[in-house]
Amino acid sequence: MMKRIIISLIILFIYSCQSSESQKNIAIVIHGGAGTILKENMTPELESAYLNKLEEAVKTGYDILNNGGSSQSAVEETIKIMEDSPLFNAGIGAALTNQATASLDASFMEGNNLDAGAIAGSKYIKNPISAAISVMKESPHVLLSSNGADDFAIEMGLDTVPNSYFITERRLRSLRKAKEDDIVSIEDNFIKDSKYGTVGCVAIDKMGNISSGTSTGGTTNKKWGRIGDVPIIGAGTYANNDCCGISTTGWGEHFMRNVVAYDIAAQIIYDRKSIEEASLNSLDKVMRTGGDGGVIGLDNKANISMEFNTAGMYRASIDKNGNLTVKIYSD
Repeated sequence: MMKRIIISLIILFIYSCQSSESQKNIAIVIHGGAGTILKENMTPELESAYLNKLEEAVKTGYDILNNGGSSQSAVEETIKIMEDSPLFNAGIGAALTNQATASLDASFMEGNNLDAGAIAGSKYIKNPISAAISVMKESPHVLLSSNGADDFAIEMGLDTVPNSYFITERRLRSLRKAKEDDIVSIEDNFIKDSKYGTVGCVAIDKMGNISSGTSTGGTTNKKWGRIGDVPIIGAGTYANNDCCGISTTGWGEHFMRNVVAYDIAAQIIYDRKSIEEASLNSLDKVMRTGGDGGVIGLDNKANISMEFNTAGMYRASIDKNGNLTVKIYSD
């Protein structure tokens, strides 16, 4: 009898060791946009609002991961919190087009099988990140645009709202200022110096699966159906369990031209660069073509990177040791 008990205890010990070894480190990192974010231009109340919302969002995702949830769920629920806040350029509070309407883009990618989904030019989807995930899971496509994206969301039973839901007085003021300055091209200094309010999240769960998502309203006063890097897989969003997950924010045309999200992944896979070094290299390439912005990411060892070449970037993370970081300005 005693022998059986001892054998059972040994088997249980071995199983528990194997089980704990199969549990990977969890981590999560988010951004709420990068640009000319200066402390002297920020009231204490607004600064506190940003810090609190970033902390709420990153803790929501981390709790999902810590309770055994998937990185997909963590990314979706985290981004939804930022989409539902007028502080960021995504969902309610999105930047407005030349026609004073909201036009929303989002993308999502899973690192375990390279599945991806995206939407562009939506007018009515309350949470674009959920629509991007639905495109990945429920359609044979990767990217749906404009009326087609909205129709798909309605068919999937996702929440839709009038376009007026997204419009805030703050964004209307920004649009009026843009028009007063007679912005007619993306080369204008107003666009170069404006805050890029895209939101994004990258997470790794206990199974070692990495997911990445990004959501935006684009640039203020955009015309002709302009679409930036956010819904372009490999430019604004990328995830691959073999290397990393990435979400970008910044001057989208330059991030597309440099295929930034995939460029970082390729450096890690082929050149054995660290995620920090690869991110900085890609941002240097963006600068050489005249752009700026930031990137967040984590590798498959749960190492986090939050890099930018602007005055600031709204950002937060909880690392593999459970340490919380919430920041706005450049260090």
